[in-house]
Amino acid sequence: MDKLVERLPAPRSPLAAAPALAVQFFLIPLAVVAVTAAIYVGFRTLLTDDRTAQDYLTEIRTGGDNRRWPAAYELSRLMADPEVRKSDATLVPGLIAAFEQSKEGDPQVRRYLALALGRLDRPAPRRAIDLLTETLESPDSDTRISAIWALGSLGDASSIPQIETLYTSDDPGIRKMVVYSLGAIPDASRSRVLETALNDPAPDVQWNAAVALARHGRREGVPVLRRMLDRSYLEQSVQGNVQADVDTDPAGDIMISGLQAAAALKETSLREPVESISRGDRNLKVRQAALEALKAIG
Repeated sequence: MDKLVERLPAPRSPLAAAPALAVQFFLIPLAVVAVTAAIYVGFRTLLTDDRTAQDYLTEIRTGGDNRRWPAAYELSRLMADPEVRKSDATLVPGLIAAFEQSKEGDPQVRRYLALALGRLDRPAPRRAIDLLTETLESPDSDTRISAIWALGSLGDASSIPQIETLYTSDDPGIRKMVVYSLGAIPDASRSRVLETALNDPAPDVQWNAAVALARHGRREGVPVLRRMLDRSYLEQSVQGNVQADVDTDPAGDIMISGLQAAAALKETSLREPVESISRGDRNLKVRQAALEALKAIG
């Protein structure tokens, strides 16, 4: 019996098993978390870009073709920040020089630099206005569109005649940007082009013209604004632009623009459709815009 007892395995102490359990249930998961965190931090380090506007400007001048246009894009984005524009006295002259030098280069670089110039503080340097005005004759339509937007954003009255001549373009994108810019330039308030554009073949040009007129306090576009408040009409016009993203509502975006224009005019003749939208539109943002418009209308 004594020999039989000797062959039986000795009872294992719970304390002896503790290190193995710690490795299994604590140290291994902790290692996995640590590795995951290290990978995440590594990717964040790669993606984080702490370059300044001046760094991007240097890359536009000296970088390769595949690096210049991304740098121009980032610069155009940074220039929207007033603090960035004030941070370096050499930034604006350098930006103007880079835009001038880009004339024969990559059109993408030139487009983004035009957008960056459009974000300069008013009054913009005369040289910037002159270069953007010259760009209105660019053979690249997208570059012209960027220049038109920039001139409208800068609000310089001297560019109005050149912008108005571009309304004769066959490109509806150019015509749309023309009326948008004329709406943004205070001295273009009496532009006949805005009235003409209310009957443009492209509906979105009409919509932009109505909103531009409203920005100048003019009521000629009220019939078009009324159409902009009709969701069923809009969804027939913009249904080709609807994307798979459930949050995308092109018709709703147009309605919000129309509601804001109606509010700017305090247009009492549009009270009924605005009230209807505030009560029953399926987009909560549109309904909120309608409520704000009703407050403005009074």
